[in-house]
Amino acid sequence: MKMEPFESARLRYRPLGPADAAGLFALDSNPNVLRYVGTPPLTEIDQARAALDRIECEYRAGAFARWAVELRATGEFVGWAGLKTNRTTVNGRLNFIDLGYRLLEPHWGRGYGTEAGQAWLAHGFGPLALPLVTAYAEAAHGASRRVLEKVGLRLVNLFEGPSGAPCAWYEARNPAVP
Repeated sequence: MKMEPFESARLRYRPLGPADAAGLFALDSNPNVLRYVGTPPLTEIDQARAALDRIECEYRAGAFARWAVELRATGEFVGWAGLKTNRTTVNGRLNFIDLGYRLLEPHWGRGYGTEAGQAWLAHGFGPLALPLVTAYAEAAHGASRRVLEKVGLRLVNLFEGPSGAPCAWYEARNPAVP
């Protein structure tokens, strides 16, 4: 399914591409951004380019993958958000649709994570007609967990995450899909 860019009140969502390498590098080289992610910070921009190549392969394969998040007013790259087909086993589940977001640190605390999460959940349940959207966050990451709860996901269980840290698993079921 080909998806078209769309907008929410303050943000625009579009596919990530080669022009986003600097923004993605700024995002994923910041240890504060990655504190609860369990992956080391990027050290070279070529790592961001390789990540973008993998994301573009997901797009071409018709899988869900993260999209760029921009400010509608200026077009400034503020991070990524969206749905992703997770092809690894997490919390005993495989091939699930995962809601996620990652924002550049100067944009934290402005409600962009909540706005993006709400927009993507609505997109997943509306035009995409997904029956279930999941998400997970490290149990200690209170801010991310609050965002997931604000957008409408409900805590299902705690589990040992991929990095070995305790994580919280969230789900939302599409009320329009039996």
